[in-house]
Parts: sequence; structure tokens; C-alpha cells
Amino acid sequence: SRDFPADALMSEEFARLSELMVATVTHPSQDGVGIAGPQVGLNRRVVAVQRFDKEPVMNASGKMDHPFEVYPNIRIIWKADSLAYGPEGCLSVPDRREEVARSQEIIIEYADISALKGNDIPMVRDTIKGFTAVIFQHETDHLDGVLYIDRL
Repeated sequence: SRDFPADALMSEEFARLSELMVATVTHPSQDGVGIAGPQVGLNRRVVAVQRFDKEPVMNASGKMDHPFEVYPNIRIIWKADSLAYGPEGCLSVPDRREEVARSQEIIIEYADISALKGNDIPMVRDTIKGFTAVIFQHETDHLDGVLYIDRL
């Protein structure tokens, strides 16, 4: 998947894409914790991830839940060597779950839309741990054409 150019990140279309990705993954028929651009037919580096490592907020249904956030032009730039097995499933591989080894701590880098100026795309780094790190790894795999079943 390719990065978004700066003008696309500042567009109303990107804002709408972000909303639709979150609406898709949170729809009762899906009940997912993350989704990637290729899963919605877009080969761009964007994921929406539920941040279990952040405080719950009021969702659209009026319930408290961990927030979903959208990360454009995302890459994992570091992974801890220590791995742990955990169950994974995928909206793209329905009715199947398997144990997958994932790093328990990662560093991600992604575009900071709030600081965009012209064609310059400032990047932000964030250290993620635990289950949320697993979600990020799973979703960014999609951006590189990898499904969790490829890691079995």
C-alpha cells in the first residue's frame, strides 16, 4: 500500500474515509478492533485501531468504550524481540481464529494531520504495548499484503 500525499490527507474525502473505516469495523455485523485500507478496497497506508491502552470515551451509541483512532501513512519502525502467542481473527478471514506470535511492544510512525503545512507531512512516533500493539501489527500487515494466517 502507498502513502497518502499531503493534499489527500487534508481533504474532506480523507475525513469521510476515516469515518467510514471506523463505522465499518464497529458495525455490529463485524465487531472488530481494527481495519486497514486494503480491507475497504483502498491500497493506501491507513489503519483504524481500537486503543485499548487509552481511557474509554463515550462512543456513538452512548456507551463508554476504548476509542478508535485512524493512522495515515503508518509504519512500524521497531518491534521488541520478545514474542507472545495470542488468539487472532480477521474480518478478511471469517469464522477462523488461530494463535499468532507477536511482539508485545512496538514503535509506530504516522502522519500528523493536525500539523500539516503545504506538502510537508510531519510524522509522529508512539510506543505501543500489549494487546493494542498486536492490533497494530495485524493491521499494518494488511498494508504489506500479509494476513495473520500467513504467520502460522
